[in-house]
Amino acid sequence: MADRILIIEDEEKIARYIELELSHEGYEVAKRGDGCEGLEEAQRGGYDLILLDIMLPGLNGLEVLRRLRKTSGIPVILLTARDAVMDKVSGLDLGADDYITKPFAIEELLARIRLAMRHKEQTKPSDELTAGALSVFPAKREVRYGSDLIELSAKEFDLLHKLVMNKNIVMSRDTLLNEIWGYDYFGETNVVDVYIRHLRSKLDDVYGVTIISTVRSVGYVIKD
Repeated sequence: MADRILIIEDEEKIARYIELELSHEGYEVAKRGDGCEGLEEAQRGGYDLILLDIMLPGLNGLEVLRRLRKTSGIPVILLTARDAVMDKVSGLDLGADDYITKPFAIEELLARIRLAMRHKEQTKPSDELTAGALSVFPAKREVRYGSDLIELSAKEFDLLHKLVMNKNIVMSRDTLLNEIWGYDYFGETNVVDVYIRHLRSKLDDVYGVTIISTVRSVGYVIKD
């Protein structure tokens, strides 16, 4: 069965061009040109990846992504303007898997789609991941410490999930930056340390335990 891709893009020529190229590659494709309609279609489910323009009528792409991430971990690749650095940063923080800058070569878009699909296959969620009293539920994007529900942002969840998936393995800052924020992330170089502090303020500091350990000059680890 072919992978299904939803294109949410209001520029008809661009949407049609992408649709033809993806169909030629064997993907099943659907298009929506409005943010509200795109979100509604995405929430129906059945898609394997979404290509999401940021500048949309009805509901902008970042708001579509924010609402979608409340219920779905489907891979999302943002379509962004060349100089929209803050949109890229905001999109990644909201849980986008990648972005591509317009205008783009179709070969690059296809490569990014394949990468997102592979990452999805490699991270198919189990029912529960644990490290001591900490439990991560990937399918629901939910975290608990004991019976307490821990509220996390999209990127906080992604970072904690990655560390728990690799518990007892020290993850370097570069590895975490590449895998969570993307290899061409534009933003503060200490973003990993900042988000580790966010996680510690919600876990270690609250429960008086060391959940996330620092390995000096190397990175971070969660030990079982």
